[in-house]
Amino acid sequence: QEKLVESGGGLVQPGGSLKLSCVASGFNFDIYAMGWFRRPPGKSSELVAAINANAYNSYYTDAVKGRFTITQDIDLIRLYLEMHELRPEDPALCSCASGQGRLFSLAPQCYPIWGQATQVTVTS
Repeated sequence: QEKLVESGGGLVQPGGSLKLSCVASGFNFDIYAMGWFRRPPGKSSELVAAINANAYNSYYTDAVKGRFTITQDIDLIRLYLEMHELRPEDPALCSCASGQGRLFSLAPQCYPIWGQATQVTVTS
């Protein structure tokens, strides 16, 4: 069964850091683009960061450029999102997702496999 499981969410103060981890099972992790989405309270999911299957190209939404980094470890079958300088507007349910092909897409509907999400909270 294809599965993604996130971990690493939590509560931090503004300016703090978190590292999200997503472990894949049941499918060939290294042949699909992967993405991290977030859904702020009362809003729809948005793509925060994505990486192509070859890991040579990545994408970041403008709000997180320079603060977040997406990486993957093929051997450990894990996707990561390092988040630094967290801001009060960053809190959200964060999910990793696997794309349909090797190239990432900005559209959530192009990611058929999703994890259960992990909560990121930023508060002083």
